[in-house]
Amino acid sequence: MSNPAIFEDEGVVPPHHSRNNSNDSTTIPPNRLGLGGRRLVIAVPYGWLLLFFLAPFVIVLKISFAEFMVGIPPYTPLIEWVDDQYLKLTVSLEAYKYLLSDPLYIGAYLSSLKIALISTLLTLLLGYPMAYGIARSPEGIRSVLLLMVVLPFWTSFLIRVYAWIGILKPQGFLNNFLMGLGLITEPLPIYNTEIAVYIGLVYSYLPFMVLPLYTTLEKMDTSLLEAAEDLGCRPFKAFLSITLPLSMPGIIAGCMLVFIPAVGEFVIPDLLGGAETLMIGKVLWAEFFNNRDWPAASAVAVAMLLFLVGPIMLFQHYQNRQNRKAGEIT
Repeated sequence: MSNPAIFEDEGVVPPHHSRNNSNDSTTIPPNRLGLGGRRLVIAVPYGWLLLFFLAPFVIVLKISFAEFMVGIPPYTPLIEWVDDQYLKLTVSLEAYKYLLSDPLYIGAYLSSLKIALISTLLTLLLGYPMAYGIARSPEGIRSVLLLMVVLPFWTSFLIRVYAWIGILKPQGFLNNFLMGLGLITEPLPIYNTEIAVYIGLVYSYLPFMVLPLYTTLEKMDTSLLEAAEDLGCRPFKAFLSITLPLSMPGIIAGCMLVFIPAVGEFVIPDLLGGAETLMIGKVLWAEFFNNRDWPAASAVAVAMLLFLVGPIMLFQHYQNRQNRKAGEIT
């Protein structure tokens, strides 16, 4: 065994003996700074949202309080120097007044809500049986069925919407197929109508409904249904009493994932709905790029975002209440 005295004579510090133990610790552990592993992991997505969501929203919010003018950029500055001495803040609410006074915007909001709501209900009616069937299928084919649900995402969204134009137009595949079967004598007017918009929205957002429902239904305890059957409960009543309430978190999550983006959808109404389909996404595009009225377009975007915050807050409140109930039961 080494003698510490020999090390001291040779000017070498022993491996387990430091001359200045109290002064060597110059770094502070991350947990002392409140930056533990969990907080660092959470900080990454929050930083991402702060950079790519909050910052653009602040810019759009700033533009909404400006006034329209002909120039580059096409709006008045919010803050400017006056005589190189002091800052002048100019806030205008004209864009929001115009938003409330023009019936075009109110009609666009109402039409968007109607189309998004109906599309969400149709997606739920189609997605729930699909998710239930996948959750109750054998484990060997379950992954294949899930792959078929997400398979459309491997193709560009724009290409898939363009494909529906070839299917729904008067001389498209659907009308030719129905006329070939003798079910119709003339092409159905589907393309450039709201029906085409509903078809495009349901097709595009169906996976967003199926996946949350599948996650909820797959975790459900099937012994509850067996107990209900043993007690003489019919299958449909057991579904309404057990399966449907337990799958409510998946229903709410799926409806939100479909409804929120459907309200502001632009590509599907523009390509499949034509000029007569009025949705807020098309109005937003027209104000930005056709009329170049950036303050009005920014006000439309801010109002739409604030309006959609309501469902998110309701869902969060429902989730917190369900978590509290689960905590009380356990």
